[in-house]
Amino acid sequence: MTQALHVEIIGDGPPVVLLHSSGLSGRQWNRLSTTLSQNGFRVIVPDLHGHGKSPTWPEPTPFSYLEDVAALVPVLKSHGPAHVVGHSYGGLLALLAALKASEAIRSMTLFDPVAFGVLEPRDVAAHAELAAVPVDWGSTEGEHERWLQAFVDYWGGAGAWASLRPDARAEFIRVGWVVHQGVTTLMTDATPLEAYIQLAFPFTFLTGERSPLAARTVVKRLSNAIPGAKLITVPEAGHMAPLSHADVVNKHVLEAVLVR
Repeated sequence: MTQALHVEIIGDGPPVVLLHSSGLSGRQWNRLSTTLSQNGFRVIVPDLHGHGKSPTWPEPTPFSYLEDVAALVPVLKSHGPAHVVGHSYGGLLALLAALKASEAIRSMTLFDPVAFGVLEPRDVAAHAELAAVPVDWGSTEGEHERWLQAFVDYWGGAGAWASLRPDARAEFIRVGWVVHQGVTTLMTDATPLEAYIQLAFPFTFLTGERSPLAARTVVKRLSNAIPGAKLITVPEAGHMAPLSHADVVNKHVLEAVLVR
């Protein structure tokens, strides 16, 4: 049931594709889009399935992260070769889409991509951390919201759900089903580290000093294995640094695409 995604295009010049994290939308990148377009780039910003201005994905229709991968490949092919920037879920999609359309990628800059398939058996603490995240969606609105709270608090820290603006919390609830489905299905992704080593374009990986252990371990595995990859840790920041520390993250993104 792969659908066409809503895509915003801003500016003109070399293309940069921005892929948002789960539960948000292309609006996540508003400040970065402005910065990139002012520096001579054409910015392509998709809303992933069920998010933002893309068509709603109704419950209980099953959904898989692979639907988003399939929808992104033609976007990349039609705009590439492009610099690709992804955060969290968007970072995983970028990696998987690149395996299908590497010729459409000029460079990749990823913040905490959730490519958990690269974790090794010895990453015991990371596996245990992920295993503790609830998976049951339940059948009532209250159960749905409890799952969303656990999800947001895992990535944003304890109290992150309660601290969301009412409109942001309402949007998470609106897209909750597709978020849950995407998250639970991506946990089955077993794409090994060896697959990504074959991607022959420049990589910059970013993580937060306070990002969850599993995310930091994924970035460490990828950056150590991919030849020439650069790793940047944002001090005193967590997984949501592209929002909470946007100035710092956006500076690193701009530097990454300008030199390529």
